Amino acid sequence: MIDAALQPLLRRSLAPVARGLVRTGVNADQITLAGFVVGLLAVPALALGAPLLALGLIGVNRLADGLDGAVARATTPTDRGAFLDIALDFVFYALVPVGFALMDPEANALPAAVLVAAFVGTGSSFLAFAVLAAQKGLTANAYPTKGIYYLGGLTEGFETIALFVLMCVLPQFFAELAYTFAAACAITTLTRWRQGWIAFGSRGPDTTGAP
Repeated sequence: MIDAALQPLLRRSLAPVARGLVRTGVNADQITLAGFVVGLLAVPALALGAPLLALGLIGVNRLADGLDGAVARATTPTDRGAFLDIALDFVFYALVPVGFALMDPEANALPAAVLVAAFVGTGSSFLAFAVLAAQKGLTANAYPTKGIYYLGGLTEGFETIALFVLMCVLPQFFAELAYTFAAACAITTLTRWRQGWIAFGSRGPDTTGAP
């Protein structure tokens, strides 16, 4: 919901670090893959009942997610990099609830399943819109640096990470947080379906570039 407003601040903050990494020979794909591996470690950390350790690992993953784009912009962005970034992000988002389910299967398995299903809705609608938008030559003016068409919504990256932070700090409220966010994801999915219905309707897509 507020990712577009945060993007300029993040770009300015990460640009000096990105330039330093470029000088050392680190490329964007390496950062993406390393960040994903670190993020995966949050799952066993949660399963072992260490949510604060998991929070630190999630934080490193998200930092890498910002840095890979900054490094790409400081060099040459590639389609492979954009693909890796979004593909691994969606897997990471889905695995965090699995970690909470493993932590306490009796209490957390059902809300985790509901949340993962909600993520499928937001992710599939996001990617389906991006595919057709690319075919139509549409661009998202609110996200000019993204490698694919970025369709916003009520639950975007910032809100998802805020959710994970709350879950790690207050794991006893995982179920309530999961169900609440799943409902917000459902709203996002419905609004994206509506946007796709209108943008790709029989009268032709909206060519203004507006999300």
